[in-house]
Amino acid sequence: MPRSRLQNPRITRNAGPDDDTNRSKPCAHKAKASRPSSANSGWPERRYAASPAPPRWRTCWQRPAEGSTSATQLLAEIRTLGYRGSYGTLRDYLRPFRTLATPPPTTPRLPKVRHVCGWILRHPDNLDADEQVKLKQARASCPHLDAVAEHVTAFAQMLTGRHGDRLDDWITAVRADDLPDLHSFAAGLNRDHAAVLNGLILPHSSGAVEGHVNRIKMLKRQMYGRAKFDLLRKRVLLAT
Repeated sequence: MPRSRLQNPRITRNAGPDDDTNRSKPCAHKAKASRPSSANSGWPERRYAASPAPPRWRTCWQRPAEGSTSATQLLAEIRTLGYRGSYGTLRDYLRPFRTLATPPPTTPRLPKVRHVCGWILRHPDNLDADEQVKLKQARASCPHLDAVAEHVTAFAQMLTGRHGDRLDDWITAVRADDLPDLHSFAAGLNRDHAAVLNGLILPHSSGAVEGHVNRIKMLKRQMYGRAKFDLLRKRVLLAT
């Protein structure tokens, strides 16, 4: 099942942004492309794999927690660490520290959409313990995502085990849920119901035919503009 089938607005709202920019922190970079090169500014090429955030982000909450809430001083410090945001953004971020004298509660970072799709599309036995926990948490936080995962697992079992007799029941179960993208996928299965059913039951495969087609296309590209059809015909017939 293509991953685009799993894109659902209700599910996307329960997953994090699918890029490397952390939008939840006001002192983060506005765009990854705007980072200065390492040759000009000493910006490290590697990511900070050992910590959840670069030093300038950690400084944003460490200094206020230590009692320093001066936006001017903090701005001067994180400027040297690569911060390119405005003074107003930093001032608004420090306001809760001045009133509560404690760091504001942190929100756990949501998993990215592509990671959730990968966890759902892979066999559960191929997920490590951390991925299984994260997938369980993601499914618990979104009923629509949980329903999608159930349908994907059922379809994978039907496909790998050649249980074509379950196809109609699977389509009926999908239509009963509020998942428009899966409804479209199920409608496509219904349009080619006989072919899909044969693919789920019979042991035959079109892999050999596809392999020959790929080989012929390769020979055609190798000889394009160099020879006529008679030589191409001999190469196709003699190549084994």
